[in-house]
Amino acid sequence: MANTVINAEIRERAGKGAARAVRRAGMVPGVIYGAKQEPVMFQIDPRPLVKLLHQPGFFSHILTVTVGKEKYEVLPRDVQFDKVTDEPIHVDFLRFAKGQTMNVEVPVTFVNEEKSPGLKRGGVLNIVRHDVEVICAPSAIPEELVFDLSGVEVGDSIHISAIKLPKGVELSITDRDFTVATVAAPSALKSEDNADEGEEGEEEATTEE
Repeated sequence: MANTVINAEIRERAGKGAARAVRRAGMVPGVIYGAKQEPVMFQIDPRPLVKLLHQPGFFSHILTVTVGKEKYEVLPRDVQFDKVTDEPIHVDFLRFAKGQTMNVEVPVTFVNEEKSPGLKRGGVLNIVRHDVEVICAPSAIPEELVFDLSGVEVGDSIHISAIKLPKGVELSITDRDFTVATVAAPSALKSEDNADEGEEGEEEATTEE
């Protein structure tokens, strides 16, 4: 997702009553906060927001929000949804200062599935973490973390150490080499293994007799 510009309008009043009035008018209320500056209240057309929400990595991409004559470089931090319609009803954007680092969730993707012997045998890729939290400057946030499945066998675990992080990007979890995904055996393969084990057990019992 490229740096996207969102046009918003200034929201003069705060509070639940004012927010409800904004929603009745077909808009979504929001706030920009952070960088030790006063919060900026705004309202936005829900259509471009919903479009962005349906794209991967929404919470890890810098947006430019234009409110009146001002422009703010921000990161999405929270979106509240209606419990019935599942439509967005409030959005929070974080404004950042120069030189600031932040924790952000980055989506993971997997490549070269066709080069994985385990997947070729019918193994199932079990994704443990769809996102990994990293620490970096907003300008250094990676689009995604890519894991290569070449050579991965059934039963293998893919750990975070399998990827080289971009320059300026650090993991928020540093005390262990955590698992990102595993390749599990398919049911048919498990059945074959169990059958083999059963046959071996019968042979051993016959030998003992």
